[in-house]
Amino acid sequence: MKLRIRSVSIFLALAMLLPALAQAGGTVPLGTKITVVTDQSVGSKTARVGETVTGSVAQDVILEGKVVIPKGAPVKLTVSSVQASGRLSTPAKLYLRLRTVTVGGKTYTVATSSAGRALGGKGKRDAGFIGGGAAGGAIIGALAAGTAGAAATGKKDIEFPAETKLSFTTRAAVTIN
Repeated sequence: MKLRIRSVSIFLALAMLLPALAQAGGTVPLGTKITVVTDQSVGSKTARVGETVTGSVAQDVILEGKVVIPKGAPVKLTVSSVQASGRLSTPAKLYLRLRTVTVGGKTYTVATSSAGRALGGKGKRDAGFIGGGAAGGAIIGALAAGTAGAAATGKKDIEFPAETKLSFTTRAAVTIN
């Protein structure tokens, strides 16, 4: 009985070890898609270029039948471009870039595309609010009301909450050992 339990235990230990050995590494080629999930929120209102955001790989990166970067591998992203929303015609934008991935305790620098989004411009809509207020009455109060309406409704920032999925494409090959 003890021999059977010992044999089953050894078998289970090997079964759990083999996937880790299959992640022996390899070269991630140019153009490979890497999807990550952020660990923290980041927004265009407060983020700064160069700021670090942490996350993890959302799904295994598999090449030639081997897992080169496993799901859950820690990553660091940086804010590559950010602009808070302005009152009238400045749309918000927020882009991140994958910078490093840690596999098997080693950290690798990765060159990738940026991922994020930018909101469309609001200039025409705001001009309509301002112009509509001015056309409705030729007095300064109407112009001020139109401008205030555009300013009050036009400020929309971008927020990526924690658990946001972003996809990046490698711009250079990287060898994972």
